[in-house]
Amino acid sequence: MTIIEDAVPAPRGSDEETAPLLEVRDLHVEFHTREGVAKAVNGVNYTVSAGETLAVLGESGSGKSVTAQAVMGILDMPPARIPRGEILFRGQDMLKMSREERRKIRGAQIAMIFQDALSALNPVLTVGYQLGEMFRVHNGMSRKDAKARSIELMDRVKIPAAAARVNDYPHQFSGGMRQRIMIAMALALEPDLIIADEPTTALDVTVQAQVMDLLAELQREYQMGLILITHDLGVVADVADKIAVMYAGRIVETAPVHELYKRPAHPYTRGLLDSIPRLDQKGQELYAIKGLPPNLLHIPAGCAFNARCPKAQDICREKVPALFPVTEPDGTELPGRGSACHFWKETIHG
Repeated sequence: MTIIEDAVPAPRGSDEETAPLLEVRDLHVEFHTREGVAKAVNGVNYTVSAGETLAVLGESGSGKSVTAQAVMGILDMPPARIPRGEILFRGQDMLKMSREERRKIRGAQIAMIFQDALSALNPVLTVGYQLGEMFRVHNGMSRKDAKARSIELMDRVKIPAAAARVNDYPHQFSGGMRQRIMIAMALALEPDLIIADEPTTALDVTVQAQVMDLLAELQREYQMGLILITHDLGVVADVADKIAVMYAGRIVETAPVHELYKRPAHPYTRGLLDSIPRLDQKGQELYAIKGLPPNLLHIPAGCAFNARCPKAQDICREKVPALFPVTEPDGTELPGRGSACHFWKETIHG
């Protein structure tokens, strides 16, 4: 059987169009603790092109955020260590760059929206000062000009009365408005790629939809690449182009977004989809995947999902499955689809 890498192929087109902004290759990240070595990321591969949205899904502890922090270069090292892998941005391996070279890329070309805006923002500085700092530090703007640009950005992300609120502090804004400020900070220098780490956490459903719509609108306008990290499949359905599902530090399934929702090819993905509340199941008990994710200090042999998987057999406890290409019953390969499951055929076609 043919085996493919844990990568999500970029759209077809000219070489310039298909050359990815970001390419993560065989990335491994581990944390050295008193209890032992926690293997948080175990051979992740994915690509993101201009104007494309990759959603990275999985439960807490699956390695989604650690991968993003490695891309941004903001892991605390030690205890973190990257024993192997490449992170190519426009063809250059950022892991081989100096700290100063990475600092010039961070914010200006790759920006990140953190999941807890209240913690990410400095509580003793006004939002206008914090937004303006991007322009003062990177572009050498005066305070006056930086403040004017901050007001423009606040307007752009639809914060009402931006000119009047530019001198307010983070605690004076609602959760949704704080998240908009975080989006404005990420957009400040018009980066090529934005990483949004759980951008709708702790927001109510209506505000979640507003934030996601805003991100999608801005991405179309600026033609940015977007990596959307979340555990909520309902958030990404109308936003993502393709999905990578992570479990225990590995990508276990890749697919175009609508294909994954219609026909998941991994039991873990099917479990995540079955966990989404549905209107036609009112009054019924919600489905939950049994058990807990594995301890990253002691990842089980074989497939890491085997203890929770209803399809697990002896081979699942003995051999780590590669990311196999997913095909139709007649052998036709499905573009962009892969599943790290020994029994993917039974899952997708069963």
